Amino acid sequence: MDYVSSEHAPGRASDRTDTAPLAVKILVAGGFGVGKTTLVGSVSEVAPLHTEEYLTRASVGVDDLEGLHSKATTTVALDFGRITISRELVVYLFGTPGQERFWFMWNDLVNGAMGAVVLVDTRRLEASFASIDFFESRGIPFVVGVNCFHGIRDRTTEEIRTALALDPQVPLVLCDARDRADSRDVLLALVEHLMAGQRAEFL
Repeated sequence: MDYVSSEHAPGRASDRTDTAPLAVKILVAGGFGVGKTTLVGSVSEVAPLHTEEYLTRASVGVDDLEGLHSKATTTVALDFGRITISRELVVYLFGTPGQERFWFMWNDLVNGAMGAVVLVDTRRLEASFASIDFFESRGIPFVVGVNCFHGIRDRTTEEIRTALALDPQVPLVLCDARDRADSRDVLLALVEHLMAGQRAEFL
């Protein structure tokens, strides 16, 4: 019986030409009930990991449910999903909890993140101020996704940008977080924003 030397065995790492795709970590943030879990679930190519729990009496007087009377669950840790942009790029999504009492987790989740999507609800724009301040203060690039619930677009992009006091360079995208194509477009806007920032650094 002939034996094949380990130096010439097929499948050795040194013989492989394929390289692992670049992994990019992106946070999906925003206020309570703006659609973060929905967006991660709509665009993830794998079954997303959710850490949702039912709202109980303990949330009464703590979580602001104004305009969210039909909401029965809440994210208590994170949402996780994955989407392959190309053979060279894979995006890992981390949805943050929205309630103020869980914001301490953001400091851990933001580690290693290259950028973020801040989802906003035009009915409760004030719920997104803290998310925008968080990423601005840390110099982390982000885009704003305006989640148009039930297709309602009651404000122009200019009105929303002014209300949020956004820097003119921050992309703002109208979307429906339930729609996979819309959610993908928001992520692509962020990827393009990140690439534009890298190009600017080399000019």
